[in-house]
Amino acid sequence: MNSKLFGAILLIVGTTIGAGMLALPVATAQLGFWGSTGLLIGCWALMTACAFLFLEVNLWLPANSNLISMAGVTLGRPGQVVAWFFYLMLLYSILSAYIAGGGDLFRYVLSTWGVSLASSAASIIFTVLFGFVVYFVIRMVDYVNRGLMFGKMGALFLLILFIAPFVSMTNLDQGQLAHITSPSSITVTAVAFTCLMIIPSLRQYFEDDVESLRKAIFIGTLIPLVCYIAWDMVIMGVIPLHGTPGLKQIFNSPNANSDLVLALTSLLQSTTITMLVKFFTSICMATSFLSVSLSLSDFLSDGLRVAKKGIRGNSLILGMTFAPPVAVVLFYPDAFIRGLQYAGLSVFVLMVLLPPLMVWSGRYRLALATDTGSYRVRGGKFLLALIVVFGTLMIGTAVGLRA
Repeated sequence: MNSKLFGAILLIVGTTIGAGMLALPVATAQLGFWGSTGLLIGCWALMTACAFLFLEVNLWLPANSNLISMAGVTLGRPGQVVAWFFYLMLLYSILSAYIAGGGDLFRYVLSTWGVSLASSAASIIFTVLFGFVVYFVIRMVDYVNRGLMFGKMGALFLLILFIAPFVSMTNLDQGQLAHITSPSSITVTAVAFTCLMIIPSLRQYFEDDVESLRKAIFIGTLIPLVCYIAWDMVIMGVIPLHGTPGLKQIFNSPNANSDLVLALTSLLQSTTITMLVKFFTSICMATSFLSVSLSLSDFLSDGLRVAKKGIRGNSLILGMTFAPPVAVVLFYPDAFIRGLQYAGLSVFVLMVLLPPLMVWSGRYRLALATDTGSYRVRGGKFLLALIVVFGTLMIGTAVGLRA
């Protein structure tokens, strides 16, 4: 494997594995380990297929084309408006979730040092601390994120290794497959595989080398699948579904992240594992917060045509980036799970429904794929129709959950 492909795979893995991973065993707890594994594999297959469809559309257009321009060319003005709205909704929902989760962990860590802090104050301080990093734009974010990524993957490996001996088969067999259609399970699991937005950047990185792009997407999404299954196994195998502490209780708690750490601490009674869990959950929040904040601030800067330069430009963009999600967290302290559920609705629109619709329009209505040698995802109209139907059903389910 060449270094370029290896680097691209790491980029996809880094984009995919984030704070949403912490919510997976909690949101899918009622399914049990075996049911959640089936759901993970299904969502991975769906999101990977949609990633390949996204790549096909992107290759029809000039380099630097992103989702907004892709939707505009293939679906017209309505498609562009839909992409704009749900992209903003996705980023704001995820950022709200990460501020809520990050503030919760920050409050918990301070409490272990004897410092008491209200949840609202912890969320604001967490946002200010890491928002300061975003203020200095991508160079500082890149350097901070590199170190955090190595720490995150190392901590995850050690956690799985240390917790695995405590896994109980009785706990793994809990849950019911009947909950496979649970909206919260499906939406949170779908969010855990979001990586489409990095594909245009990877295309430039590989200079339209389609074979390398396909390998990077497949391997880069397969690695998170393996990590998620292993993470679910150790968490569900140690923390029972019912009782106190129990995964069902944690799911209904406004402090899901700190309660998860507390549950592992009380059940395992291991100082090493407790330190690793605190380190891993904190890093997940930090890396995810930084990447999503930077993406949202760049999106707003480009869309509003306000340069992130000087105090005025930076303050305006960062204010629009952080003020709405902080306000959400202040009114909804349980915004971690709730925010990921709303993000799931946006994911189904942007990353499940739009790719097959764009491909259908480009192939069969606009004839954009006229070159016989151009990349084309197999499956024809049947695959496209199947994904559209599934995406529509999931959007309906997610809207019903919001209501």
